[in-house]
Amino acid sequence: MKAFSFTAPTTIKEMNEILTNVTTPGEIHPIVGGTDLIEQVKTGRRSPSIVMDIKQIPEMNRLEWVSGEGLHLGAAVSCTDTAAFPLVQESYESIKESCGLIGSVQIQNRASIVGNIANSAPSADSVPSGLVHEASVVLIGPSGTRTIPLEDFFTGPGRNVSKPNEVVLEIILPPPPNNSSSHYLRFIPRNEMDIAVAGVATLLSLAPGSRTCTKARIALASVGPIPVRAKAAETFLEGKDLTNDIIEKAAETAVESASPITDVRGSIEYRKNLVKVLTENTLRMCLNSLNQNL
Repeated sequence: MKAFSFTAPTTIKEMNEILTNVTTPGEIHPIVGGTDLIEQVKTGRRSPSIVMDIKQIPEMNRLEWVSGEGLHLGAAVSCTDTAAFPLVQESYESIKESCGLIGSVQIQNRASIVGNIANSAPSADSVPSGLVHEASVVLIGPSGTRTIPLEDFFTGPGRNVSKPNEVVLEIILPPPPNNSSSHYLRFIPRNEMDIAVAGVATLLSLAPGSRTCTKARIALASVGPIPVRAKAAETFLEGKDLTNDIIEKAAETAVESASPITDVRGSIEYRKNLVKVLTENTLRMCLNSLNQNL
């Protein structure tokens, strides 16, 4: 394992001073829990020169609802604390569900949703939920901050648009649509502590007192080089009165957005079938949460 130095700034100013001279991708790696980084360094997948603990920076621990903006979720807020936040439990169901699937309880006490996103694995459990809630990523560095839609953040397996001297400060989850619900499901070979063979999050918003879909969002994980929205399926659902046939057709349409590979965890055909099943199931879960059982 390559030797690295460790630093733990306590302010944004201190952090930016450390980042100022960083020019090489991967030269510095921020950590919250470090649960992914430890394994990556051991296996040589990452070789940072500096590991920077960001947990002591107040802005990284922000968990706040701002009217007109939405939920600000800082990079250092643990999965446990995120899932326990009342507004997450009430209005961002899929985010809560994702928090409970990232590793073990012990890992969830240290790992963060933002860290899971910044790691940029195609199988990341938090990303589909972030995508259906149309999250934005706030990056910070010596040049200031910039905000990017989560959908545009990923560039490949383990890669994203952040510059070598930038880190993720927070994500912002806008207010959910009225009369909406979201859910996330994944399939893993074991009961716990495994990587998703496929994962699907959905969000449905219905017209009051009906099954007419006014907004649909569907996002897929572990079935392509980056997590993706199933936009054709979303368009198919919007404006329709939802029936069993419509749900089944939407699930079939979602498969068209998947571009999986065959590996030790599953074949292309297996993953596509999982997308169909998980999409149909999460859509039904959303309807059930909105008291519109089919």
